[in-house]
Amino acid sequence: MWFNPLMTAVLRSPFHALLSRNTMLISVRGRKSGKVYATPVNYVPVGDELWTVSLRKRTWWRNLRGGAAVTLLLRGRSVQTTAQVVEAQEDVAKGLGRLVEAAPAYGRYLGVGGSLEGPALQEAARERVLIKARGA
Repeated sequence: MWFNPLMTAVLRSPFHALLSRNTMLISVRGRKSGKVYATPVNYVPVGDELWTVSLRKRTWWRNLRGGAAVTLLLRGRSVQTTAQVVEAQEDVAKGLGRLVEAAPAYGRYLGVGGSLEGPALQEAARERVLIKARGA
């Protein structure tokens, strides 16, 4: 995405507070390439984890299959932790319902309003994956 480098630069700068209330940078090493990929993502604290959502058609999250070590740039500080991806549609739908419960505004982004279940949530889950990072 054209704006990812801009978001990354702001998150790494002294001006990170402009974005870091709900945006973090997640860095993961590619399993095949060994290259480190840094992706800015919105996050929602859920219990002791930080949850984010990605479209299935994106590729960055695939390096998290089976769990992976990640570095989060969270509110201006670097945190070493682990993250995993949830791909099964039913599990993603349940997670999205819980996400909307924790952050109701996310329902508008997902196109489900305030619904915590139902066809709209299933449709959102069909197009998305859920990423869970251990809390920091």
